[in-house]
Amino acid sequence: MNSHATSHRGTGPEPHPFAGSRPPAGGTVRRTLLRTALTGAAALGAGLGAARPATAAPAGSGPAEPRPGTPDEALRELAAGNRRWRAFRERHPHENPAIRRTLATAQHPFAVVLGCIDSRVPPELVFDQGLGDLMTVRTAGEVLDEAVLGSVAYGVLELGIPLVVVLGHQSCGAVRAAVSAEQSQERLPAHMQYLVDQISPAIDHGQEGDARIDATVSANVRLVRSRLAAEPELAARIGTGKLAIVGARYELTTQAVHRLA
Repeated sequence: MNSHATSHRGTGPEPHPFAGSRPPAGGTVRRTLLRTALTGAAALGAGLGAARPATAAPAGSGPAEPRPGTPDEALRELAAGNRRWRAFRERHPHENPAIRRTLATAQHPFAVVLGCIDSRVPPELVFDQGLGDLMTVRTAGEVLDEAVLGSVAYGVLELGIPLVVVLGHQSCGAVRAAVSAEQSQERLPAHMQYLVDQISPAIDHGQEGDARIDATVSANVRLVRSRLAAEPELAARIGTGKLAIVGARYELTTQAVHRLA
């Protein structure tokens, strides 16, 4: 997690977290699903309205605090938070009464994190973020379906979020299950077979044993990232510099997040 700029909440120069090239464009987003969801959300009030400028501070929230408004700013903020997490110096930001009152009427998250359901990798903790900071979507092995695609698209296209992070992790049980199922040729019960089928194209056959599982964790993140970046409306925002979609891994042994090139 490296950069030479200073996080808006950090205490000094922060190494930029996820250096690397952007993924290619192509594919499709199902806007009908998204628009249907938005129609229902609008009836619930202004809480899910369109995003306002990232640097604006909501009334009643205390001193003005700039929000990350670009992909690089969002990456630096996540880097600073993960640095605090690794050093056991978490701030648990944005939990005070004023923030909670403000969030009752609006939200302005600065990043979408698509992560695994693993109980050891909650994004708000590993990035030391608080209420209203992250929009998180979690599925076993970061598997995509229409609901996940619609959720990510909502955050980017309707809330103006500048960053999507696909966050895999060391020792992923879903990846292990996919590798084991391929080797044994046995079907998993109920809906778990769907997860295996989605992860299987990422299996790294150039490795064996635990190395194959570890390599597949990274390969699966790259596959999911490329699928998201291939959606035309997301790709268009990438092309204008308003959005970055990056892949990353969380290492359970070191608590560090690092970008996958």
